[in-house]
Amino acid sequence: MTQISFLPAKEWKLNSNTRQLKIIQKTLSRNKRIFLEYNEFRKKIFSELTPKDSEIILYLLPWLFSINESVCPGYLQDINQLFRVYNVEYNTGIRNREESFKKMFGVTKRGTLLRPTQKSYVIQGVYTIGSVGTVNQNSLSDCDIWVCFDKKEFDEVAWNQLNRKVNIIKGWLDNNIKLPVYFFISDVKSVKEGNFGSVDAESSGSTQQLVLKEEFYRTFILICGKVPIWWLLYDKSFKIEYNDALSAINSDTFWEYDLIDFGNIEKIKKSEYFGASLWQFHKFLTSPLKSIIKMVLLKMLLEAPQERLLCHQLREEVFSSADNNLFPDHSLFTMSRILAHYKDRKKELIKFLKMCFYIRCEIKPCGRKQSLKSKLTDNFFNQYPLEPGAWLTLQKFYSWKYDAQLEFGQPLFKFMLQLYREISADNTAVSSKSDERDLTILGRKISACYLKKKYKIPILQKPTRKLNLSVLTFKLNGDEWQTFPSDDTTFPIISSKNIIENIAFIVWNNLFVENWIQMRPNSFSITLQEIINLGKRIKNFFGTYETLDIELSDYLKKEQISKMLIVVGFDKSPWNEQSSNYEVVYLNNWGELYARWFNSTKKFEAFLKNSCKDQKDIIISKYLKRNPTSFEKNIAQPKKFVFPSIKI
Repeated sequence: MTQISFLPAKEWKLNSNTRQLKIIQKTLSRNKRIFLEYNEFRKKIFSELTPKDSEIILYLLPWLFSINESVCPGYLQDINQLFRVYNVEYNTGIRNREESFKKMFGVTKRGTLLRPTQKSYVIQGVYTIGSVGTVNQNSLSDCDIWVCFDKKEFDEVAWNQLNRKVNIIKGWLDNNIKLPVYFFISDVKSVKEGNFGSVDAESSGSTQQLVLKEEFYRTFILICGKVPIWWLLYDKSFKIEYNDALSAINSDTFWEYDLIDFGNIEKIKKSEYFGASLWQFHKFLTSPLKSIIKMVLLKMLLEAPQERLLCHQLREEVFSSADNNLFPDHSLFTMSRILAHYKDRKKELIKFLKMCFYIRCEIKPCGRKQSLKSKLTDNFFNQYPLEPGAWLTLQKFYSWKYDAQLEFGQPLFKFMLQLYREISADNTAVSSKSDERDLTILGRKISACYLKKKYKIPILQKPTRKLNLSVLTFKLNGDEWQTFPSDDTTFPIISSKNIIENIAFIVWNNLFVENWIQMRPNSFSITLQEIINLGKRIKNFFGTYETLDIELSDYLKKEQISKMLIVVGFDKSPWNEQSSNYEVVYLNNWGELYARWFNSTKKFEAFLKNSCKDQKDIIISKYLKRNPTSFEKNIAQPKKFVFPSIKI
């Protein structure tokens, strides 16, 4: 008879814990290999879509961070010790390209410049976040990059030098690649705690802590450095607890050393989704096609906040696809979740979102250089087909006529306003004081963009900044000036008895390009060159509604004029000294532009007195057709009464 011996309970438990530790370690190691394959898949999409820019961002950028040569961007003469992206010297992609990088900048030193040293400030990792490396990346995409460091290892001098180095490199990137790049230097501990500060000093961004971390985990590409531990915590047969994974990693027997702890994420409060949706509405007002899908996504998450986070679902799908040739694309994955959520409820919304997504992806079916993108999008639209024949039309969206593009934008803005009403009404119970303040700001900002007011220059509801427009034609029709978006003078984009309203309109809506302007012969003395000159002046003085930077706190203040351009006798002969025509273009603190016309000095004086009686800090300038005598005669009287101390 065989005798069975039993281990003491304490020793059995210890062995059990050891076995569990080894299982977790093997799982993490296996998952790291799969994650790196997925990461390379993302890089490959990035490289296919923008070969030159991706090469610089994925390989040259971490190299520049890790060297300090006088002929290279990022050089600091007074540097204390080198910066180095973790493991950069072992990155084969960078090492294989280093000689070409040296040749690019004229570095004559032999051998590698990437020599590991203990006397260096280590950048823990460099990561993209957002749409780059997905089918959603297009010609209007930008690239947000997180540069992560450990604050404990940096003193104030090193921190300042890192910022300077990043800014110098950014300046070089701005001049040498098409893709706009924005850097965010982040402390590892702050990322772990979800402490990102506010997205904007005056916004609800401070409430978006876990929302931003979830987006990071779902969308990032590891450029160079450490792999986030969170991404490795998956096994189809058992759940790996985050703290157990940390114990396994910190064990002396663990062999993977290039991992980083950005913290766990399991649930996100509904109030955070609400704050994030308010911020997204702000972004929609200038980038509608880019933001509509994010807004619908946040609406979906607000309706089902207890569902598993999308980053968890994507992670599972990535590891479940590890044996296939094709990993999931996170933008397609997210879109599929939205369509599945609304499929039985909002058919019109679903139809329109698919069209928006198709345009956003800028799909080119015959593009040989986009094989991965074509394969992924073909699979997606086979599963979620467009209306019959729609893809043929949508492929040519950027060559549609200008008015057709604007017509497409109308339902886009209609859906946006409807989403705003629904989200605002349905989530008052979870709104904080900060949210209530943001709702007030957002309501006034939407009003500034869409509400019609007397003398106000309207904002075009453009679905995208890339409109099919190359010519603007000015024509005098009876007593009205009309501006047409082509040589075809059938349907004007604006008509006014005051030509300055037309000029202000095209400038404010960012349609003004000097070489695009033409004019039909007319009986007035106004010349094409004068239209161009005034357009340039208005643009230099006010900018456009897309580039205007309004402090969000200004929307909580009383509406008042902030800038004013006085135009004297523009539509009269410069030789007519009896001219008493005054045009005023002015901007208020809510970002609304107005244009008014006065046919007498008395009326003009009354307007100025009323506008300036409660404020003396209006920035005022003037424009006139070059007849100094006429100008001085007409401007002297209102200047004397209203602002004698201001130089006009």
